[in-house]
Amino acid sequence: MPKPLRILYAVGPENVIESYKCWLAGENNSIQVSITYSSQFYEACKTVNATAYVIAQAQEQQIVRDEQFIIEHRPILFPNAQGIFYHLQQILFGLNLLVSAYRFQANVVIVDSGTTYWFLLSLFHWLGMKVIPSLHCTLWRKYGKQTFGEKIILKLSQNLFSSHSQAITVVSHEISEQISELTKGRHVKIFEFLPSFNRADFADITTKPNASIPFRVLYAGRIEYSKGVFDLLEIAKRFAAEGRKDIVFDICGDGSALEALRLAVQESGVEDIFLCHGYCKKGEMKTMFSNSHVVIVPTRSDFVEGFNRVVAESILSGRPVITSAVCPAVFYLQEGIVEVPPDDVMAYGNALLNLYKNYQFYEQKRQACFTLQEQLYDINHSWYFALKSIFLEIE
Repeated sequence: MPKPLRILYAVGPENVIESYKCWLAGENNSIQVSITYSSQFYEACKTVNATAYVIAQAQEQQIVRDEQFIIEHRPILFPNAQGIFYHLQQILFGLNLLVSAYRFQANVVIVDSGTTYWFLLSLFHWLGMKVIPSLHCTLWRKYGKQTFGEKIILKLSQNLFSSHSQAITVVSHEISEQISELTKGRHVKIFEFLPSFNRADFADITTKPNASIPFRVLYAGRIEYSKGVFDLLEIAKRFAAEGRKDIVFDICGDGSALEALRLAVQESGVEDIFLCHGYCKKGEMKTMFSNSHVVIVPTRSDFVEGFNRVVAESILSGRPVITSAVCPAVFYLQEGIVEVPPDDVMAYGNALLNLYKNYQFYEQKRQACFTLQEQLYDINHSWYFALKSIFLEIE
């Protein structure tokens, strides 16, 4: 008879306690539009009757316990660490997880991207635990060269993906291809999954955008240089210089560069067509999507992207997306996307003008969104389904 599963699940900075409370009450998370991965984990554990210890990185420690779960928010040693302190933090947090897994007597360990260095998970394997790396970001940037340090870390991680894992879960086909390249095709079984969503969260979004002017362009996400928001400002400045005031940018989100962006907008004199709304709650984002005509995701090539859920949310809202292949979501949602070369500010602006001026082209992309949506609601494409399949295979 197989042993009962005792699973340690480690994630980055996610409010896994709030997610647990929502899951327990049968409610959707009040902040995040997509179904949280932690709630999918709880559901998978419930399905196979597994006991679990969930550890998420946080600023303050907090622990919740019941008969099946221990859920902990664990502070990291060096918040916002850089340089040698970042590497030290990654190693120490991984060793800290190893001690927790050993004390919990875990026989399965699931670790998300960014929590620690992948090669440290081989230690769990050597102690007899079945390791499941869960990759939500690509292993390296699709464009640009790897640094010497990145090459070393990837080389050290090769054995984890080739033989020290029970299975691997990845959020995009691009990550699967990178693992295959790293291991020269000799790797354990890979389970691809997609972000999952509830239909109810998109039911109130206007199906057909208002045809009136101005043409509204929505950006939703972190306000960081690497996310391309300052490229959008350059496009707005170009349009303003051309005397165009019929295209308006709605910028939703917060981040370390928000104040710098607001100052740059003010100095550029484009406040009337470039609106920084800051952080928007779930209900506010529904309104933003309803008012928008198109969504733009200008992530730059120096950012390691995993899937980019905003692209999926745009498709589910029936809004065409302008983005580049930096976002692996392009592989799954191509028909509803206008793809441009990475980091090409002029091409992003031209794509916007094309969608605005060419109604037939815009409608073609908008209608394509509806044919792409079902895969994002299908439980068979979810992380929950991948986890459940792996758990049932463990002897």
